[in-house]
This record gives sequence, structure tokens and C-alpha cells, in this order.
Amino acid sequence: MKISFHGAAGGVTGSCHLISVAGRNILVDCGMFQGGHELHQDNRAPFGFDPDSVDVLLLTHAHLDHCGRIPLLLKRGFSGEIICTPATRDLARLILLDSAHLHEEEARRRRHHGATGQESEPLYDTVDVLDSLDRFGRLAEYGVPIDLGRGAVATFFEAGHILGSASVLLDLTERGRRRRVLLSGDIGPRERPLLNPAMPPSDVDVVVMESTYGDRDHRPLDATIAEFEAAIRQADDRGGNVIIPTFALERAQELLFCLREGMLGGRIRALMSVYLDSPMAISATQLFRRHPDAMKPAIAAMIRRGDDPFRLPELHFTRDASESMALNRVRSGAIIMAGSGMCTGGRVRHHLRHNLAHADCSVIFVGFAAKGTLARIIIDGARTVRLFGDGIPVRAGIHTINGFSAHAGRTDLLDWHARTGAPERTFLVHGEDAARASLAGALGKDRVTLPALHASFDL
Repeated sequence: MKISFHGAAGGVTGSCHLISVAGRNILVDCGMFQGGHELHQDNRAPFGFDPDSVDVLLLTHAHLDHCGRIPLLLKRGFSGEIICTPATRDLARLILLDSAHLHEEEARRRRHHGATGQESEPLYDTVDVLDSLDRFGRLAEYGVPIDLGRGAVATFFEAGHILGSASVLLDLTERGRRRRVLLSGDIGPRERPLLNPAMPPSDVDVVVMESTYGDRDHRPLDATIAEFEAAIRQADDRGGNVIIPTFALERAQELLFCLREGMLGGRIRALMSVYLDSPMAISATQLFRRHPDAMKPAIAAMIRRGDDPFRLPELHFTRDASESMALNRVRSGAIIMAGSGMCTGGRVRHHLRHNLAHADCSVIFVGFAAKGTLARIIIDGARTVRLFGDGIPVRAGIHTINGFSAHAGRTDLLDWHARTGAPERTFLVHGEDAARASLAGALGKDRVTLPALHASFDL
């Protein structure tokens, strides 16, 4: 039995872990590297294993850094089955089709600027995504074992990260030797507006665990929501717009729910105009309504009785590009939620271009921002940023509210790990160096490994 790490090892993104047992190769996640422009070549680089040798892919959830290279995996030879939860399947379809469109647009832009050869071609296209969607097979239910054959059984457990997210337990048998290996995927905090908390299994031998916030905690949820509402009120009082760079999955839906609760409670002016300027977030919100059982019982009950948890008095969906462009003429009183959350692309960059220079406007960051991204540059205090070739002064009020993170903070990570029992070995992935090292110290360094990219270990 072996495990090797081909992404999210020494960084946060690009999740891709390969387990080999009894002649069978099981891949858990196949995500995209995200962040600075230098990662473009990382996504085109060899996987570090032969895709044709992979028998099955287990997908923990639908974020791009966990599923974004699946079409490339097929292009390079993978022909096995993909297994995930029903909500993950539906969301992955949405995410991957959008990703293909972005890769196609970027390839056209590079060709326009003279690129040739591999650089002129998209990483994958829409047809590649459609081919990969055909590989999705059995659907996983939380707590129900799935026989993968040749001494491998997979069981998905609630991870509390985004809709349908899971940790994957592998019960492995080889030559009479049994090992229980738990791969956390991304772990959500115990307090979430919409989702149940993570529920890991116990009596685990080996843990592969995320560590994004292994060195710090988030603010409590109640305090976070209060801070968010205060930022909205301040911006409303000043008369400017509020720009919220928003991750389309989970964050957008959580914010809509919190805005709804704030307006119903009288803490936010009820007739503020809210624009969800993200076709993906709009579609994801519709998918949330299709999977009430993947949310907290109270939220599921709301949906079943027809009380939409995402409905606001003045909520506007802007799918078309022309509608989004029209928002740039709005100078005050609008809450504009647009992707991407790290400001690496998408419509939010246009809204930042038109609002960052205005002192009466606000930008509210509500999630993790990787090094090198525009969001991180603004959060770190840049006075000027470049957008579409222009230098834009940063005069808007900048708010960073980390308590909305879909990732568990340090205390919740330690609690999650404790509930797995007393694993003999823990591999920490999905974290920057400082976060991984801090969490390793808390767990006991003699039992913790910080794997490097493409490193392989016996189980």
C-alpha cells in the first residue's frame, strides 16, 4: 500500500492524492492549481503518475481546486469511474463547464497576442468536460460503504465545507494487512449558516488532512455576521456601493441568507438593491434548492414549505454580460456580489475598476485569498492596483471578514482530528508552510508528515 501526493502538497490548491493497493490505483480529487500566473504551467505539467493506470476517482467536493483537472485527466488517458455525492456531481458539472469556457476564452486571447503551439490551446474545452461528465458513475451517500474492488472500500462522511462535500474513508486490505485511511478533503467549521458540521469516522490508522487555517482561528459566526452587517450599514450610510468578491459555491448562498436574516431583523435596510452578478452563483443557488437534504434540517424544512432562504426584497440576478456592464453606471446604494472570490478573473474585476477609487464605496472580502491574487494584494494594503492595464488607486473602504470561511480554523481542525481516534500517522496538505508547521506542532511532530509535491509513502 502506498500514497503519493500530486497537488496541495506545499500549497493550498491542486488537490490530487493517489492511493495504490493490491494492484488498484485510487485517485482522490484532481484539482486545479490556483493563485498567481506562474501556476499556469503547473496545471499543464505531467500529473506525476500515469492517468491510464487510475482505476477510480473519488471526488470530495466540487471546488475547482479539487475537480478542475478532471477533463485533463481524461485527455491524458483516464477511463475509470468517478464517484461522489449527488450534490457534488451537479455542482461539478456547473463548475467544469464554466472552467472550460474560461480556458477557451483565455486561449483565444493568447492566440490574439501571437501565442502558438501548446500555449495557443486551452487546457481543455467544453467537449472534454462533456466526456468527463460521462465518467461520473455511482453516487455516494454519507455513511454507506462502496466496494471499489480488490480489497478497497470507500465510505463518504459529511465534511461541512460546501454542499455535498465529503471526507473519504478507505478501508484497504492487501496480503492480509488492513489499513483505514481517511482523506479529509476540505473541512468546514462547526458553525455554518446552512450546513451541518463535519462528522468524521473514528478508529482511523492514517489521516490525510487539510491545514489551510492550521495556524489561526476564525471569529465566531455570530460575531462575523454582526461585523458583516455593520460593514453593510456603514457603506449604506456613506452612500457608496458595496462590492463583495464572492465564491459562487456556498459563500454566495450564505451571504444571501445572512442578508435576508439581517433585513428581516431590521439590522440592514430592507430595500437595499442586491445584485448577484454571477451566472454560476445564480445556477448554484438553484442547485441548493434541489438538495435540501444536504443542508441543516431547519434550512431543509424552510425549502420544503416554500420559504426560500435566499430570497430578498430587492434581489436582482444579472446573468447577461450587458446587465453586468450596466451596473458600472450605478454610483451608489448597490450591493454587488460577483466572482471570483480571489479576484483572479470574472466580473468582479470590472466592478473593482469602477469602484475602488471612490472613498464612499466599500469592498468586503469574505474568504481565503491565496498569495499572488488580486484579493490578497488589496487585503495586504496596496495603495494602487493594476486592472485591465490601468493603475487604479485604492480609496474604498476595505473590510476583511474571515469568519465566513468555509474552512475550519485551527481549533476546529484539532477537534476534527481528535474525533478520528488516535491515528498512527497524519499527513498535512492544503496549507501554506506556516499553517502546516503550526498545526503539525499542535498534533505532535513525531506523528505528522508534511509531504512535498510528488512524494510517496508506504502505508
